[in-house]
Amino acid sequence: MTANPCDPAPRAVSTADSALPFILSAPTPGLPVAEYLPATRPLIRRRLREHGAVLLRGFDIGGVDGFEGVVRAVSGEPLAYAERSSPRSTIKGQVYTSTDYPPAEEIFLHNENSYQAAWPLTLFFHCVQPPETLGATPLADTRRVLAAIDPVVRAEFAARGWMVVRNFTDGFGVPWQQAFNTENRAEVVAYCARNGVEAEWTAGGLRTRARREAVHRHPVTGETVWFNHLTFFHVTTLAADVCAALREMFDDEDLPTNTYYGDGKPIPDEVVAHLRACYRAEQRRFDWQLDDVLLVDNMLAAHAREPFTGPRRIAVAMAEPSSAVRNSDALVEATDADR
Repeated sequence: MTANPCDPAPRAVSTADSALPFILSAPTPGLPVAEYLPATRPLIRRRLREHGAVLLRGFDIGGVDGFEGVVRAVSGEPLAYAERSSPRSTIKGQVYTSTDYPPAEEIFLHNENSYQAAWPLTLFFHCVQPPETLGATPLADTRRVLAAIDPVVRAEFAARGWMVVRNFTDGFGVPWQQAFNTENRAEVVAYCARNGVEAEWTAGGLRTRARREAVHRHPVTGETVWFNHLTFFHVTTLAADVCAALREMFDDEDLPTNTYYGDGKPIPDEVVAHLRACYRAEQRRFDWQLDDVLLVDNMLAAHAREPFTGPRRIAVAMAEPSSAVRNSDALVEATDADR
C-alpha cells in the first residue's frame, strides 16, 4: 500500500538527541536545588526541548514545598488535575500522588491528558521514596514512536483522528463526580460543551465521546509528534484476562473506556498491537533515586510505570497549559529565547 500523501513526514531524531532522560547532576552532592535553578533554567529548558526529559539528580529538593518551588522556577504556576481518568490523591496544593493503581500493575506509555482539549506541556515527578524493586517511570520519545509507525497506519490516523468513549459506570474506573470534580450534572455538561466532549446521560450513568487528533505539531519546537491516548485507552492494552472479562461483560459501546477512529469506526486489534510494539521499542528506563526530580516535555515524551515492590512514593505536578503556549506569543517567544 502507498502512504497517504497528506501523511505528515516525521522528522528524524539523531542519536545525539536520544539520551532519555538527559541527566543534570548536582555540582556538589546535596546542593539545595533552589540555589541551582536560577542560573541553569535556560539550560534545563533547552535540554528539555531537545531530549524530551531532564533528570535532576543529587540535589536537596526540600520536600513538597521545595518540589513545588522547582515547578514554579522552571514553568510557573502548577495546574489542577481536571477531567481525570485515573485516581490520584492531593499531597498539597496542586502537587499530587502518582496514579494510585496496585503495585503489581503496569501503567502503559501515554501522554498526560492527551485526550483533552488542552493539556500540560510540562510534567514534574519527585521521588520521595524509591521502590525496593523496579517501579521505574519509563519514557518514550514521541518523535521516534511516530517515525516507527507503519506509514499507512500513521496516515490513517493523521487523516481520521481518534475518538475516546468513556462510560462512567458504578464499580468501574473513576466516578464521573471525581473525574469532573463536581456532583452537579449541569456543570459536567457545560464543561464538556466547552471542551469538545459529547456528554450523554444513560441508564448506567454518564457516557462521553471526544474526537481528537492523533498527530500534533509541538508548539515550541515545531516537530511532528505522536500525541494521543488511543493506545492506552484501547481495551486490548489492558491485561489479557481483564480485556477478555470486560468484553464478555459489556458490549463495545458500553466498555468503561475504549478508542476508535475519529469517525467512530473500530480500530482493528492488530493495529493497536502494532502501536504498542512501536511504543515498547522506543521505551527507555532508569531506576529512581531518593530526591530525583524528573521533568518531562509532555508532547515530546510519553511516560509509563513499571510494577514494583516496596513503598514507592512519587509526587507529581503539571504546568504550562498547552492553550496558553499556543495562544500567547509572549510565552512562545520567552521559551524560544531559552533555546
